[in-house]
Amino acid sequence: MPKSGKEVSALGLGCMRLPMKGKNVDEEKAIELIRYAVDAGITYLDTAWPYHNGKSEEILGKALKYGYRERVTIATKLPQWQVRNRADMEMYLNAQLKKLQTDVIDYYLVHSISGASVWDGLLKRALLIS
Repeated sequence: MPKSGKEVSALGLGCMRLPMKGKNVDEEKAIELIRYAVDAGITYLDTAWPYHNGKSEEILGKALKYGYRERVTIATKLPQWQVRNRADMEMYLNAQLKKLQTDVIDYYLVHSISGASVWDGLLKRALLIS
């Protein structure tokens, strides 16, 4: 990443489709998979609020214990469709930091912007722009 000087692997790991056990994430296998990817050189990990019914960020946070967090760059996403005002943005960010068990999200993206009207709506709701 030219601006930050951070080295990011050419391939990343998305945490949208983690190993399952029945209808739930197989947490043990998911953590094993994430750590295996990091040990193999993956340094970019991507997740989001709705993935696995809200469990993806939590599992990623658990997987990044014991020194793994320091080895990676995390991207997650603001669920803009749930944002009604500026306070909601703060609430989601704080909840995501807690779930990820970190004080820094390296890349915070706005999820599911499908066009100008969605973006304009978010600006009006969250930033009070008319």
